[in-house]
Amino acid sequence: MKLCLLIFLLLTITGPLVLIFSGKIDFAGDYRTANRDSAHLAPDPNKTTEAVIQVYAARTFNWRGIFAVHTWLAVKPKHGKQYTVYQLIGWRLYHHLSPVVALSDIPDRNWFDHKPHIILDIRGIAAEKIIPKITQAVQSYPYPMRYHYWPGPNSNTFIAYIARQIPEMQLALPSNAVGKDYLTDAHVFELAPSGTGYQFSLYGLLGIIWARKEGLEINILGLVYGFNPYSLTLKLPGFGDIDLKH
Repeated sequence: MKLCLLIFLLLTITGPLVLIFSGKIDFAGDYRTANRDSAHLAPDPNKTTEAVIQVYAARTFNWRGIFAVHTWLAVKPKHGKQYTVYQLIGWRLYHHLSPVVALSDIPDRNWFDHKPHIILDIRGIAAEKIIPKITQAVQSYPYPMRYHYWPGPNSNTFIAYIARQIPEMQLALPSNAVGKDYLTDAHVFELAPSGTGYQFSLYGLLGIIWARKEGLEINILGLVYGFNPYSLTLKLPGFGDIDLKH
């Protein structure tokens, strides 16, 4: 029993400690001066006529980046000349505004000094069919005036909700997208965000996912431990998804 507890503790703290000492997290950063420029990952809408859907993830700002990423979704319709970015921004509540944001914006902005990476990219006819469904899912989001960093609902809860409404997206969020496992009130059993399996969750604090895209994920207090045998990916707090193939 003591050995199991020691292993569990090591798995929990190793990732956050590595990030703390890696210098990748700026604890003294100022959001007012942080880099919010394009990371040049999205196709240029003036050169790309096809419809585009992209989902991004980047480390959250300041100390929260030790544990979690922030996710958002950007869409461009066929022949569209700009992207609409959908995300949840909690500080808007301080101004009595809904955290739900749907604005024409740069799709691949750095998230306050943290470069994003693409976790889903759908284009062409498939994207054309899904974009109207995204609009509907955003409008039906059940927490338009609620936001909690932990355990949710938060920005990752929002993107996971959209994914569950549109299983053909097959969007598997990173295991360190804290809040993705916060289900709608009174629900403890749902599709996994990818739609390729199922999950059980108690308010994002305790749960389990078994799905083809996510693999096995065990959620304890919002932190995920797991393994995906299909993609050979290890999932640990702080680190997130570790690709064992490289």
